[in-house]
Amino acid sequence: MSAGIQQAGGRARRVLARAGLALAAMAASSWGVAQAEPLKVVASFSILADMVKEVGGEQVQAVALIGPNQDAHSFEPRPGDARKLGDAQVLVVNGLEFETWLPGLVKASGFKGSTAVASAGVKALRNAEDGHGHEDDHGHGHDDDEHGHDSHAEEDHAHDNDSHGHAEDAHGHHHHGEFDPHAWQDVRNGILYARNIERALIAADPENAEGYRQRANDYVARLQALDGRLRDVFGALPQEHRKVVVAHAALDYFGQAYGLVFLPVAGQSTAAEPSAAEMARLIKQIRDEHINAVFIENVSRSRLADQVARETGAQVGGLLFTDALAEPGQRGSTYLDMMEWNAQQLLDALKPRP
Repeated sequence: MSAGIQQAGGRARRVLARAGLALAAMAASSWGVAQAEPLKVVASFSILADMVKEVGGEQVQAVALIGPNQDAHSFEPRPGDARKLGDAQVLVVNGLEFETWLPGLVKASGFKGSTAVASAGVKALRNAEDGHGHEDDHGHGHDDDEHGHDSHAEEDHAHDNDSHGHAEDAHGHHHHGEFDPHAWQDVRNGILYARNIERALIAADPENAEGYRQRANDYVARLQALDGRLRDVFGALPQEHRKVVVAHAALDYFGQAYGLVFLPVAGQSTAAEPSAAEMARLIKQIRDEHINAVFIENVSRSRLADQVARETGAQVGGLLFTDALAEPGQRGSTYLDMMEWNAQQLLDALKPRP
């Protein structure tokens, strides 16, 4: 009897031991799942969100406050945006006074995470509306001072982004300051954006640093290849085939990088309206210089471009993506594809006809 009891007790202990190991494994598995929770990242607009997804992969959950085909110049935050930002661990912004609406949203959301300024380190072009048009040789250190963090933007929610005063008209349209904020239109700047995003994700989530580095390196290699192709194809254009009319002044970085001249119908803001005298000067220039391509954009109205085309005989070219991506699944729905699409539309319009 005693031996039977001992055997039964031994079996019971083995069963309990196995059960304990199973419970421990389950607990470890559950803990691992908790640890694998993706980093919550909010980007100010769709182009930045795409870059975050490229670098972050499955380690991040990225959302954009300003979505595809939405105009950042007339954007007004909604209550849901404050909730999104309040839950985020990282905020990625363009900087260069692009997000003039952001300070109020940050305050309302109670955001306590870290902020990355994607444009940190670019050679910023001065806003043509201010009568300039040259680079800021200081690598836009002004942004670092305004946000209260270094060029990699890794401090905790630096924010009075652009709080030093920006124009906003009676219709709620935002106007930019001293520097042209559309730096992503030069793919070399897109590479800087990717590296800044990489550093911000590693700082917020060091355990996944190797994955961020690998994806960033792969993404940068693809961007470098695209930049080289663009330089080759635009470099082959004759000088007299390098001028284009566009809806608003969002492509000066593209022009400087790839040797084109963009003549905007309006200014930096899609809401800007040229005066009658400005329109007359532009129309005269188009006629005098035989400029035959006028483009519309996915975030701007086509009325003015249509007017210019009617009065000059220039052809309305394809759609360009400037401040926002296309909807998912369409051409131009990623930063890489947006730049390739724009380049092809421009080349088709500018290349000499046989």
